Amino acid sequence: MPDISESPEVPIEMQIDGTLDLHTFQPREVRELIPAYLESCRERNILSVRIVHGKGTGVLREIVHSTLKKLAYVSAFRLADETGGGWGATLVELKKPEIA
Repeated sequence: MPDISESPEVPIEMQIDGTLDLHTFQPREVRELIPAYLESCRERNILSVRIVHGKGTGVLREIVHSTLKKLAYVSAFRLADETGGGWGATLVELKKPEIA
């Protein structure tokens, strides 16, 4: 039986709808995933995004927030209110893409 831990990673097709649920991703995958997802949202003029990282120990939340701080096209972010996931989700506001 082949060892699936050594199988090449297969790209996952994600729905770009303004909500990124990180529950199925490893922390090491999140740093690259967030900018790619947010750029895809901007291309579709989705400028308000919810990133669901879960409540847990806060590791994913810290990675999400540190990644967002480095992105020039993020205008603001904050934890969601209770109806949007509370401290298990982060709401992100993106700047409009510049038209070339």
